[in-house]
Amino acid sequence: MVYGTMSQDSYLPPAKKFKPGTPQSSYIRKGAMQLGPRKHPVPIEQQRRNLPIYQARAQIIGQLRQLDSAIVIGETGSGKTTQIPQYLYEASIGRQGVIAITQPRRVAAISLASRVSEERKAELGKLVGYTVRFEDVTSEETKVKFLTDGMLLREAIGDPLLRRYSVIILDEAHERTVHTDVLFGVVKMAQKKRKELGKLPLKVIIMSATMDVDLFSEYFNGAPVLYLEGRQHPIQIFYTKQSQSDYLQAALVTVFQIHQEAPSSHDILVFLTGQEEIEAMTKTCRDIAKHLPDGCSQMTVMPLYASLPHSQQFRVFQNAPKDHRKVILSTNIAETSITITGIKYVVDTGMVKAKKYNPDSGLEVLAVQKISKAQAWQRTGRAGREDSGICYRLYTEDEFEKFEKMTIPEIQRCNLASVMLQLLVLRVPNVFTFDFMSKPSPDSIRAAVDQLDLLGAIERREDQVILTPLGRKMASFPLEPRFSKTILLSPKFHCTEEILTIVALLSVDSVLHNPPAKRDEVQAARKKFISSEGDHITLLNVYRAFKSLGKNKEWCRENFINGRNMMLVSEVRSQLRDICIKMSMPIESSRTDTRNIRQCLAHGLFMNAAELQPDGTYTTVETHQPVAIHPSSVLFHCKPACVIYNELLHTSKCYMRDLCVVDADWLFEAAPEYFRRKLKSSKN
Repeated sequence: MVYGTMSQDSYLPPAKKFKPGTPQSSYIRKGAMQLGPRKHPVPIEQQRRNLPIYQARAQIIGQLRQLDSAIVIGETGSGKTTQIPQYLYEASIGRQGVIAITQPRRVAAISLASRVSEERKAELGKLVGYTVRFEDVTSEETKVKFLTDGMLLREAIGDPLLRRYSVIILDEAHERTVHTDVLFGVVKMAQKKRKELGKLPLKVIIMSATMDVDLFSEYFNGAPVLYLEGRQHPIQIFYTKQSQSDYLQAALVTVFQIHQEAPSSHDILVFLTGQEEIEAMTKTCRDIAKHLPDGCSQMTVMPLYASLPHSQQFRVFQNAPKDHRKVILSTNIAETSITITGIKYVVDTGMVKAKKYNPDSGLEVLAVQKISKAQAWQRTGRAGREDSGICYRLYTEDEFEKFEKMTIPEIQRCNLASVMLQLLVLRVPNVFTFDFMSKPSPDSIRAAVDQLDLLGAIERREDQVILTPLGRKMASFPLEPRFSKTILLSPKFHCTEEILTIVALLSVDSVLHNPPAKRDEVQAARKKFISSEGDHITLLNVYRAFKSLGKNKEWCRENFINGRNMMLVSEVRSQLRDICIKMSMPIESSRTDTRNIRQCLAHGLFMNAAELQPDGTYTTVETHQPVAIHPSSVLFHCKPACVIYNELLHTSKCYMRDLCVVDADWLFEAAPEYFRRKLKSSKN
């Protein structure tokens, strides 16, 4: 694998071309960076003053004091996310209410709140706090609040004017998550209404490192754009000279090339696409590292992905032991907002796993695809947070030029059922004409409304879409509509306790920890929980054992269960249970009878059904899409006649994940009209 170079004004002059195995001095421009031991920690106050944004502090405060809306563009590492909320607070801007800063990811919201409270020398949850789904660390004293965009959206359901906030900062706006895009419209509406009603004005600040500035400025009524000069440290970028057929192999070669040449204090961050890929490469890296020649520094390989136990996620923020290099293998969770100390090198595979939804087929699949230029620059920026750095892009410069400029907004590539339900609860007069910054296709909006209709959440009256009492109840749960409906159906099947557990288990990241190096041990430990009725009942068995043993951490370790995620399941479950109690729902248990549970799941998830074909393959009932059982499912070696699934994952083929064996008659009972239509279309 051979790298070429690129030149970019804001980066150091390009390095010479190099080949794997050549000495470092022949491909890195001498003097381009300081090599040596890790630096002594700098006092926090000094760190704040060292940030590029500090020079512009007075101008930022002056500008933001006068503006209702502003767009702030600052490179990764400029300090905008942690400092602007503090500057506003220190200058008494927005002190009449709370300053909210939204983040697309919970890890970022938590770590940023922790960092800012540390800088303020305040206890987390007092002046500075955070709110993420199922976790609220705030108090009456909280004036600076980090929260996920989904949480602010839920608050807007209770208060569309967002009265408790004086400033709302929508951070990482370029990510364009579905919640962020809905929030743009909701916040814009709240700002306008508050002005019309003569209420306390709402200041809106949109922040990002890279984005389509004109689109954002135009959407927020010509809001001015403030550019923050400079990044903290320069970064060199290398491209491959030839296209790489195997990005995983290319990443492996690059990691060990750096490892053999660079000082051990320089850590490496590698961007991969998902848990399976990361776990497999973690094992490979550890195996190779054991057989390196004497004199080569040690390697500490750390995976980082959303479903990893919390304690292991936060290990990446700690320094590696002396003479050890930290190599972090991460999904795009590390792309924005979080700063991992010691990162000197970034290896960017140029790939990401993202959701794509086809409203015609009703298929929502997770697929591996190329990143956008905006994402590539975000990844590159991770190398220059504390010192000068280097980014190896495992694609050619020509390939980079063909990347999309911006990531396609999630709202244009996902199932909109949850979004439409939220808009109806927010009393949006017409969901078809809602002021989206990037409007989803009419087909996607229609498909979402059709789904809500099938679930009984809405009624159609002429051109109007009206929320039904059932739909209003469904919106009370912070869940996808199909899961809300399943919970609301559970009293009919006398299994609310079990359905709450299953929905809670499906609402958090995986509770099963599957290290590839211990595959046989994992299988032996799991045997006692496995149910021939599928993954939902297997997960229920795991939770019941966890609860009966007093939520024992040691038991979790022995059985390869993610203890923290299990605790989170308990919290989620109790919050969902509280919502049921507020609705005066009877809460019964079906105890050992699992038929009721599966029947209830079939009634709620009937749109996610697949049937066994005569040739031994499966097709989905809705679109006759060929699908297969995912190898991680307990049903992988079985061939049940009819199943429901939680999601589809598209890799080499289309896989169903989280399956439950159901009876075809139950599906027909759940939605007779729907299945009559499907039956007709399959015969035609």
